[in-house]
Amino acid sequence: MSIRALLLVNSNSRQGQERYQEAINCLNKLGLEIITESTEHPNQLGDLIRRYQQEINLVIVGGGDGTLNAAIEAIVETQLPLGILPLGTANDLARTLGIPNSLMEACQIIASGKLRRIDLGCVNGKYFFNVASLGLSVKITQQLTKEIKRRWGIFAYAAIALQVIWKSRPFSAEIRINDESIHVKTVQIAVGNGRYYGGGMAVVHDAAIDDQRLDLYSLEIDHWWQILPLLPAMRQGRHIHSPNVRALEGQEITVYTRRPHSINTDGEITTHTPAVFRVVPQAIAVLAP
Repeated sequence: MSIRALLLVNSNSRQGQERYQEAINCLNKLGLEIITESTEHPNQLGDLIRRYQQEINLVIVGGGDGTLNAAIEAIVETQLPLGILPLGTANDLARTLGIPNSLMEACQIIASGKLRRIDLGCVNGKYFFNVASLGLSVKITQQLTKEIKRRWGIFAYAAIALQVIWKSRPFSAEIRINDESIHVKTVQIAVGNGRYYGGGMAVVHDAAIDDQRLDLYSLEIDHWWQILPLLPAMRQGRHIHSPNVRALEGQEITVYTRRPHSINTDGEITTHTPAVFRVVPQAIAVLAP
């Protein structure tokens, strides 16, 4: 019995338009029957998945983390397996799952049919794969336009981040976790479900997307230059050992701030504080090595 897959590609993603036909050809050669849909508006992905759910065995999404996040609700609802073609800028979910950026290798992983159940994070009812955060990351997202990402790729994150860090100012927050209330003065609170975010930074060195826990770090610096020594350690998630970084873990975390702060989920600004974060264990199945 042939596998019938719905291939959804964000034509605005970094490689979406130019690799679209290549992906179709590759998947066809590997024996998959492909139904194709391309959209410039990721918010349409959920409706497309629901429309085809009775006709397909799996959903393949080509794009970056924002495109994948746009499909997440419908994937949870339909419980269709998810295949990933990393055609975005950062591809942090693919990195977490060990899916290579090579289109041919990513197609082979999908065709192999090996499923892995993964957790999802959820904040104020909005699902996320990688990280939900407030503070610096929101300001970076606001300045990281499609044009900048398309032109500079992964280097855009570093360039914009340095500009944002230089202007950063601490804010006060209350974190409630494991029956404890913690008051902090911070420039960033990040809550991770997966391991990687922001173009390859790690939330915590031992984070996994199926460990049924959320990992939080709070970046508690007074001056912008204090973050500079932390940057190399953030690539491996070792920054949590710094005296300027608070690290916590749990299955449910609540964050309060004096005024509403926007929250970034997988690179898209979707909600705000007060915020309740929780882990949803083994929420969906993905095709992964």
